[in-house]
Amino acid sequence: MLLSDRVAIITGGAKGIGRAISLRFAEEGCSVAIADILEDRAQETATEISGKGKEAIGIKCDVTNSKQVSDMVAKVISKFGKIDILVNDAGALPSHFPAEDLPEEEWDKIVNLNLKSQFLCCKAVIPHMKEKRYGKIVNISSIGARHAVGADVHYAAAKTGVLGLTLDLAFELAPSNITVNAVLPGPIPTDFWSTPPTPQMLEGMAKSVPMQRVGTPDDIARVVLFFASELSAWVTGEHLLVSGGTPMRPNLPI
Repeated sequence: MLLSDRVAIITGGAKGIGRAISLRFAEEGCSVAIADILEDRAQETATEISGKGKEAIGIKCDVTNSKQVSDMVAKVISKFGKIDILVNDAGALPSHFPAEDLPEEEWDKIVNLNLKSQFLCCKAVIPHMKEKRYGKIVNISSIGARHAVGADVHYAAAKTGVLGLTLDLAFELAPSNITVNAVLPGPIPTDFWSTPPTPQMLEGMAKSVPMQRVGTPDDIARVVLFFASELSAWVTGEHLLVSGGTPMRPNLPI
């Protein structure tokens, strides 16, 4: 198994892509801490993993709150004794505004959730990883960091910021044997979307993707597994699009 005896924190792990990552990691022998503001759903995912004979805990955590993040990391250390892997998956896009209509408080909310949260979680785990001289950090960005879709300037700015965070941390932490990489998912229908796509919308998106289908959460989980395992031992500072070739075709309805 690729993650035997490893311990991972997965933020936003209660549902969608984060849940798929949590399940995939557990299948590979990893102990999983699911940090999510949705406490009940985090516990459900942890219970499902535990039912398969793997170790998992759900922890309620607002990842935009530094105190809650610090407390969450302390709970993981207390339970498992170490942190080998951090996957920063928590994020959302609950609103769409033209730039001239975007309220300042909405900008702050989206940037905090999609960018500041990743910084806070990295900051909290780095000392523990440095002590062990080992760590894998995987930040979830978005195809929106490279491909403009309009009316989402707050989200695009945050997810582009994730790429800068990833690159600079990778350079800073490389001497400590800590790798930092980013995954940029393409169109994947989950309840992350503020308005669930209709079957007609999904069909239209699939036709626009060169591989002729939308993605699944497990498409992303498998790539995150690569960055979290020793398969990527000499890879750091990379930004990988996982999108069925989507950027090769412009003006996509995503």
